[in-house]
Amino acid sequence: MATAKDAKETKEKDVKDEKRKALELALSQIEKQYGRGSIMRMGDREVSADIPVIPTGSVSLDAALGVGGIPRGRVIEIFGPESSGKTTLALHVISESQRQKGVAAFVDAEHALDPIYAGKLGVNVEELLISQPDTGEQALEIVEHLVRSNAVDVIVIDSVAALTPKAEIDGEMGDAQMGLQARLMSQALRKLTAAISKSKTSVIFINQIRQKIGIMFGNPETTTGGNALKFYASLRLDIRKKDSIKEGTDVIGTRTKVRVVKNKVAPPFKETEFDIIYGEGISKEGDLLDIGEKHKLIEKSGAWYSYKGERIGQGRENARKYLKENHAAAKELEGKLREALGIGEKKPASTAKQ
Repeated sequence: MATAKDAKETKEKDVKDEKRKALELALSQIEKQYGRGSIMRMGDREVSADIPVIPTGSVSLDAALGVGGIPRGRVIEIFGPESSGKTTLALHVISESQRQKGVAAFVDAEHALDPIYAGKLGVNVEELLISQPDTGEQALEIVEHLVRSNAVDVIVIDSVAALTPKAEIDGEMGDAQMGLQARLMSQALRKLTAAISKSKTSVIFINQIRQKIGIMFGNPETTTGGNALKFYASLRLDIRKKDSIKEGTDVIGTRTKVRVVKNKVAPPFKETEFDIIYGEGISKEGDLLDIGEKHKLIEKSGAWYSYKGERIGQGRENARKYLKENHAAAKELEGKLREALGIGEKKPASTAKQ
């Protein structure tokens, strides 16, 4: 015979079941109206598994992004202090896109692209589309034309701070030009967002950091170009130099930290670190060593590193050189790591017209 306690528990269970069903119905309606991935549980890993991506050149960063790379058809912002690796990361994305037979464009508003350095990072400079616009309006109109062509896979704008409005260029030095750049960015992003989504083009804005004046509490840092980009970006990456990498007394690179401060396609706030070697870019082999050790695919005993029971080097630098010289071992290790991280290689999904 059911007791009052049993009846109460049954009633509570029924209420919980009704709430769960109501929640599932609400979630399905939201996804139906706003698209898959518009709402998710923080622990979900499979939510955005079908989103086409372009790898970043760093396996650990691909994992931190949650979907295996830079999502296509989205606006991405990469920001950080000077010489932190912003352009280097963007050039690696271009290189990976070209490896997938994609078309890439670089809008060089800063007029500072070094083609020799880009070539060292694996960019096919001869096939890279490059524009050095005179004004911010011209730069963003060029981006719009490229996006609407449906023939470009990734576009990099370097940088937002250098997108100077025509009114400012035509004016005199010292003239007060309040909010011109912010209005320009806001208008451009309103026009671009829908076209970017339909074309499956990844548009990467590189941005600089400024200091707010008179901030006593909280973070005084802000990015240029107003607030529009913060809202429209599906992905915002904060990239910082952490340490210098030395070989003897010579500095040969930097240890770089990337934090995913906004992510609309996977759970945000992930962090990762990798090496940027001067003249080489992101050290893929160093990245593989770090994650391989974390996932027990690389064994470390004292100073020695071993892979599949075979010693590959004494000290991290020697192990890194081994992987750099042995492409087959590095590729095998990368495949195992991507499988372990749930970011396996995806088929190239070029937007270029056949």
